[in-house]
Amino acid sequence: MTFATLGLIEPLLRALETLGYQTPTPVQAQAIPAVLAGRDLMAAAQTGTGKTAGFAVPLLQLLAMEGPKVTANSVRALILVPTRELAEQVHESVAQYAQNLPLSTYAVYGGVSINPQMMKLRKGVDLLVATPGRLLDLFRQNALKFNQLQTLVLDEADRMLDLGFSEELSNIYRVLPKKRQTLLFSATFSDEIRLLAGQMLNDPLSIEVSPRNVAANTVKQWVVPVDKKRKAELFVHLMRKGRWKQVLVFAKTRNGVDALVEKLQGLGVNADGIHGDKPQATRQRALDRFKTSDVQILVATDVAARGLDIEDLPLVVNFDLPIVAEDYIHRIGRTGRAGNTGEAISLVCADEVNMLSAIEMLTRQTLTRHMEQDFEPEHRVPDTDASGQVVKKPKKPKKPKTTGGGKRNLGKWVESGEVSVAEPSLKPVRKVPVFNTGPRKKK
Repeated sequence: MTFATLGLIEPLLRALETLGYQTPTPVQAQAIPAVLAGRDLMAAAQTGTGKTAGFAVPLLQLLAMEGPKVTANSVRALILVPTRELAEQVHESVAQYAQNLPLSTYAVYGGVSINPQMMKLRKGVDLLVATPGRLLDLFRQNALKFNQLQTLVLDEADRMLDLGFSEELSNIYRVLPKKRQTLLFSATFSDEIRLLAGQMLNDPLSIEVSPRNVAANTVKQWVVPVDKKRKAELFVHLMRKGRWKQVLVFAKTRNGVDALVEKLQGLGVNADGIHGDKPQATRQRALDRFKTSDVQILVATDVAARGLDIEDLPLVVNFDLPIVAEDYIHRIGRTGRAGNTGEAISLVCADEVNMLSAIEMLTRQTLTRHMEQDFEPEHRVPDTDASGQVVKKPKKPKKPKTTGGGKRNLGKWVESGEVSVAEPSLKPVRKVPVFNTGPRKKK
């Protein structure tokens, strides 16, 4: 099968050839004809399998072949994404696919000035990539109208439909035309989200080209148990031992990101971090430097878990496990992309065992544990398996009470049968009870 057999027009075929796209991936082979036919669609596939081209390429063809010219402050197709980084990346791909077409494209997101975005939208945009919050800001300031909207795409739909975005999405849905094509693309869909999506779409076609919630088999995964207080020390040890060159590290909190970056920089390691508190320009600069290998270690919160396409990234490290199990799949999906192999290492402490169990149950596999010498945890990480069970360590049986020469409990006194009256240092010790007499009164 070729892209030509899918019914794509010559300008798109030429752009795909320039980009080195030779044959469609499974998700592209199924999605492109469905989108061209005007169907509503739910498509699930592993990360790195070409989902963006699966919806963007046929969408560009529809815009080029159908519909009137876009008017001022209007948009004909809208792609919603959860993060600023993903907005930039999706738009970059869209612009490459559209290089031979007379179409305008643009991306809007928060964290940067809204004024240049309002100026750009004055002439209208054929295809707009946006985060929900900034999209609503532009609409409320009358910088954007949806009367010409033909197609809505939700990229990373599982996150977009999460409770954190539900209010914003509801506000957006209320102002969109009822008659439109809606496409949902993601690596994972929970049953609840599938039910909700089914209520939004009109007779949707469902595409699932890989087992649900399964990480790509091109990624080798394992776990290293460690005490929480020694995670940073273990990370540095593994980095030096493995001579890591380019590593994407995920931490749970913004403070965790900053602390690890500070420690690494203090050791002379070229490291940088991205999280929601950093300005967009700073985040983009760090990401660009990481892509060009000017930064060796990039530490991030889950703002970088989705959509980041880093060519030939060899290793992902979960410094902290994600609270939401599905985010694990997206995190490790930054490596092992487009047929390449990769590794994913998770540093797990005892209080993360429930998160580990949830990940194993979701991915239907028990992650191999590698104990690192001199870093064996004092607080044991209980055994887990793909059934979602946490195997607790059996309690030690209580020792039976001894009589005779052993210790005898004499109320508030403890007396030993081995005590000699000639040895004052071994006199019986009285346990004095402590009474709470309350605060002392001032004299």
